Amino acid sequence: MADNDNNLKIRFPLWKFLNQPVFNPQNPLILNPKRFWRRYQLEHLERCWIRTYRPEERFPN
Repeated sequence: MADNDNNLKIRFPLWKFLNQPVFNPQNPLILNPKRFWRRYQLEHLERCWIRTYRPEERFPN
């Protein structure tokens, strides 16, 4: 069961952290990795909520 839990974890987005826009007022620069990680997790969750689940399109009868 522990192996399945490891597959579901999201890894820290190091490349996104290093390539943050510096002078963008819509996306303020976050230098603290813990704060960036928390913000990234929230944005990821929001993106997942926006996606629509349509099982009938994946497996047509």
